[in-house]
Amino acid sequence: MNLTFREKIIEKAINMGASKVGFAKLENFLPDNFSHLKTGISIIVRLSDQIMNDVVDKPTHTYFHHYRTVNFLIDQITLAITIMIQNEGYLAMAIPASQTVKTKTDAYTGIFQHKTVATLAGLGWIGKNACLVTEEFGPRIRLGTVLTNMIFPYDEPIKNSKCGNCNICVKKCPALALKGNNWYQGMDRDALIDAFACSSYMSEQYKDIGRGSVCGLCISSCPRGTKIIRK
Repeated sequence: MNLTFREKIIEKAINMGASKVGFAKLENFLPDNFSHLKTGISIIVRLSDQIMNDVVDKPTHTYFHHYRTVNFLIDQITLAITIMIQNEGYLAMAIPASQTVKTKTDAYTGIFQHKTVATLAGLGWIGKNACLVTEEFGPRIRLGTVLTNMIFPYDEPIKNSKCGNCNICVKKCPALALKGNNWYQGMDRDALIDAFACSSYMSEQYKDIGRGSVCGLCISSCPRGTKIIRK
């Protein structure tokens, strides 16, 4: 029954615009308030290659609009999946596609990390740019997450980086926020990126574009995502 329902969720997400869907076993990864929601469904929506190709030296107004539009689409997809699961009698909640929740120890976090779910769902690894990197699209993606107590067949986690010796994104970062370390499961975010430096640079240098909320240079420069197609 669950396998069939898993296929229905994937079909729904893909039909609504998702590019990849994965199912993660989250036991032992969740905070206490979510510990009863042992499943994470990770949703990936691919970004426009044309728009990302145009992010060369700084973000563009089009990229900022695209970023917000894709986030809205992801929230619609995860809401639809949440409703599907609840209609089956289970608990489910969607994690907002882009939301910062300041805590006493971290000013740049969310209520639960999309990238954690995505790596546990086998969709990709966390690159030296501190973004999820996929085999198919590189980091040119946005993520969404649904947490639920419904049990599914789970995908195989990815536990280590595949970035190797590549440091293109590290050199491209204008904020000098990337530390050049290869990720592994359980690594602290601070070992990959200085989140304060990243956020501060965007706020100061790109305030005319989305009030300094986007950059995208580490995403557009990644060779795994570079696709310049002209026909």
